[in-house]
Amino acid sequence: MKHKLINAISALLLLITLISCNSAKIQDQQSASDLSEETIFPKGELGPATNFTGNAYNFGLVANDSIYNTLVGNVYFEKSARSNWHTHPSGQILIVLDGEGYHQLEGQPRQTMKKGEVIKVPANTRHWHGATENTALTQMYILPKTENGFVTWMEPVTDEQYKSIN
Repeated sequence: MKHKLINAISALLLLITLISCNSAKIQDQQSASDLSEETIFPKGELGPATNFTGNAYNFGLVANDSIYNTLVGNVYFEKSARSNWHTHPSGQILIVLDGEGYHQLEGQPRQTMKKGEVIKVPANTRHWHGATENTALTQMYILPKTENGFVTWMEPVTDEQYKSIN
């Protein structure tokens, strides 16, 4: 009888230890997922209201020069923030670093973009991009062949266009 009681107590202690360890692992996983809220690069400068709806912050990473002829930067879009329609004479590459957003090429349906995705925008194609209504977005942009120019800004994306899935 005494042997069974010791076994039962040992089993109970083992169960408590397992539960405690599992709880610690869950807390560690939550802490790791919180890291995605930390930014890789500084927030940068607030983009002008003439080119963005809502708050979008730009931080330059690689300045344009005559050797690489490439401009690289990071943009952080707050929830619902988006660029105006615009074009790039040599196209643009977007790399989603965190969050979720939308991008749309004129004449095509709006697409959702998520962390880890790479979007290639063809040269001289009207498009826009920004965060979803519920999630901020951090994206890196690459503008190649800058000897052709950088960007031509156009009119704002309307709320109707932003919310439309077509």
